[in-house]
This record gives sequence, structure tokens and C-alpha cells, in this order.
Amino acid sequence: MKHANVLTAWTVDDLRANPGWIFTLDDRASRHLTEAVRKAADPAKTLFDYRRDDFDLGSAWPVIAASLREVREGTGFAILRGMPRQGLTDTEFELLTWAIGLHTGVARPQGKASHFMSAVRDAGVVYRTGKGRGYSSNADLDFHTDSADIVLLTCYNVAKSGGMSMVSSSVTAHEILAKERPDLIEVLHQPHYFSRQQEEAADEAPFYSNPIYDERDGLLFSKWNRNRLRSAQAIEGVPALSATQFDALDLLDDILRRPSVMHTMYLRPGDMQILNNHVTLHSRTEFEDHDDPALKRCLFRLWLAPPDGVALPESWRPAYRAVEAGTVRGGIAGQGYDDARRAFEVRHATDLGMLAGSSRTVPA
Repeated sequence: MKHANVLTAWTVDDLRANPGWIFTLDDRASRHLTEAVRKAADPAKTLFDYRRDDFDLGSAWPVIAASLREVREGTGFAILRGMPRQGLTDTEFELLTWAIGLHTGVARPQGKASHFMSAVRDAGVVYRTGKGRGYSSNADLDFHTDSADIVLLTCYNVAKSGGMSMVSSSVTAHEILAKERPDLIEVLHQPHYFSRQQEEAADEAPFYSNPIYDERDGLLFSKWNRNRLRSAQAIEGVPALSATQFDALDLLDDILRRPSVMHTMYLRPGDMQILNNHVTLHSRTEFEDHDDPALKRCLFRLWLAPPDGVALPESWRPAYRAVEAGTVRGGIAGQGYDDARRAFEVRHATDLGMLAGSSRTVPA
């Protein structure tokens, strides 16, 4: 099917011809962000203690809001350049990321510890295991979607070498696959099984089903993670993949990496990458890091449910828990979800005019 927003079906040539997905903060806007963080910062507070109104983003906000519109209504991703990096500590830069998130949506938990902010750095984790997570390794990653409507990734330090970011349109990939192998496209609309990487909450099974593609209200959605699919094959109760499924998934991964489909970039300190996980897939190359701890590659990642999120396919419910438009949904509830996290979600959802009571990550 055609996606209702045709701009999401882009190629690399389209991005080069129209760089409207790149946004830049001027010096004044950058200063406003620095002032906002330093004025609000309180070492006695946790991230959950801050409110959206604590941060006046000044002249930076219209530019940030425009980049979010591009993610929602345009290509499905954007790069924001010019965030203040020089003179900010990594803690201040993390708080700045959180502040932008508070203005954008409700943050979602990201793993076993139910953490709402991830420092993306090499912690020595082995990616291709039943419990490996790519953000804490230096490995070359499979193309994948994160488990939330939107992901913000802000860059504080870059690696010594490597760590190139790649983004492809899942809508474009669907169109190419349907044209080249129409016999396989329906396979990707059938349920597949994904491991929760041993991070499941008490009320969750160790795996869940989700098609790679599904539709709702004229929109095409995607969800894909080969590492989790591979891990799930070792879990009791998960059906074995068929040869036809392997053919379809291998072709999808091949298409996503074609030079005409895959946009490549190196994020620079002060860059923020914003992705709509429903219409893009992303990856990263392996990297070699600096020896000096102060220089090591470091980015900050936020998963968000925005107040203007569209309704999701019903088949997304096992992964997202809620599929209704504008709900607090998605994330990895994990095993540390507590009253403080629940209170933050309810309070912030109320600030954004979202219904929190019917969309909590785990039952009260």
C-alpha cells in the first residue's frame, strides 16, 4: 500500500535534493538552551523531579518544534544541529536532552533497570546474545526500530573512529520489496516473534509477537529487530522460522543497506538525531573508542510517546501495551518500574494533556 504521507517513502537522492530535514540552531538559540539548563539544574533533583515549565527553551523551541514536525509529517527523521556542547558537562548535556524531551512527549523506560535515559557508550556488552543491547556495546548493529514512537539521540562525544549512523525509510523498503518479490511481501505482514532479551516485567512473557509491517487508517507501520528475532528462536514456545520467512527478512535487510536507500552520516558533538520509529529503521557501524575516558564516545538517548501520536495497528499492542492515538505507550517496562516512575508518567502526561490512567506502562 502507499503510505498516506508520501514524503516518508524517500531515497538518498531525495534527501540530497531537499535538505529540509536538517535544522540548525543559531548562537542565540544555543545560548538560550545553556541558560535554561543552568537556571533549572538542581543536584538534589532526579530527572523525574523536573517539570516541563522548569525549562524555558526560548528561541530554540520554534526550531526544535519544526524539526519535530518534519519527523511527524515529513520524512520521518530530522537532524538538529547547534545544541550547546562546548562548556557543558556531560551531566548538563544529559539534562538538556531531558528538558527537550519534557517539551516533546512522555519519556519511556528503556530496559531491565526501567531507566528513562540511556547513555549510549561502550560498556563492554556483547551485542549478539540473548540479553545483549546494542547501545551499550561498540558493535556493528543490525537495522532496527526502537520500542517507542520517537527516539531522540543527542551527541556529546564522538568515537576515535567508526560509529557511522545509518537511516533508511521502511516505507521505501516495503515498496521495493513488493515490486521485486511480491510473493514475499505478505510474509512480512504476518506475526514474527521477538525476544524481550531477559528484560521482561513480571506480567510479561519472555517473547512477544509482532508483524514486521502492518497498516492502520491508511498508514504503513514497521517494527524490526533481527537480533531479538534471532534470540527468540532459542525460547521455548517460539515457532521456528520457515525458509520463506528467512528469504523475506534477508531481502528486507539487503534493501535497507542499498546505497540508494540507506542514508549515512556521522553525528557531531551538539547534533540531535530524531527518528519516527514507525517509518524509519536505523543502524550504526562498529567503532573504536578513545583511551581517555573524558573523550570516549557518548550520546544520550530518549524514547518518547508524543501527545500527537497516531493510532497504531492492533498487532502493536503486545509490544506497546496501548495503541490508541495520543496515549502513553511503548518502551521496555523492565524490572525496576516503581511508584516514582509511575507518578512521573501520570504527572507529565497530565502536563501534556494526555490520558495517563489508561496507558500506564505496568498496572498499579
